[in-house]
Amino acid sequence: MPRKLFKKYLPHPREIKDHKYLKMFGSLLHSPDLWHFSRHSIAKAFAVGLFVAWIPIPFQMVLSAAIAILFCANLPISIALVWLTNPLTMPPMFYGAYKLGAFLLGVGEVPFKMELSFEWLINGSLLIWKPFLLGCLVAGTTSAILGYCGIHIFWRWSVIRRWKTRKHGKTPSK
Repeated sequence: MPRKLFKKYLPHPREIKDHKYLKMFGSLLHSPDLWHFSRHSIAKAFAVGLFVAWIPIPFQMVLSAAIAILFCANLPISIALVWLTNPLTMPPMFYGAYKLGAFLLGVGEVPFKMELSFEWLINGSLLIWKPFLLGCLVAGTTSAILGYCGIHIFWRWSVIRRWKTRKHGKTPSK
């Protein structure tokens, strides 16, 4: 069952409640709705986590937790999914978002050389911010919709498969 699959790989709720950046939510983290492993809460969590993963800001976990609390999505999954953007995946993801935004705006790619400096962040990013943010918004929205629908489809498929196995008198595989 999908519920067991998700529970197997996620941290214990106590670990999340005690996280230094998430303590700011206080008693909101004690809502049982944030810890349910139902089809709806997990689908919402995938939508939240995948959308926030495309937002180019630091502390994505905090934003993901806030949105998960707002929409009563599964908190551990929402937080875990933002780690899709990590130091290894960020460059190709965000470059792809920039190219997508440039394509959608109908502008050519602006040749730029990225530097790890505050000066480049202020001046160099002025050349690319519109296509970059549009690409991030479109990629985040698309990922959220696909994640939400994908979980519903996967969950439904899993339930139907278990029903068919029981109908034929076989023990369902775990």
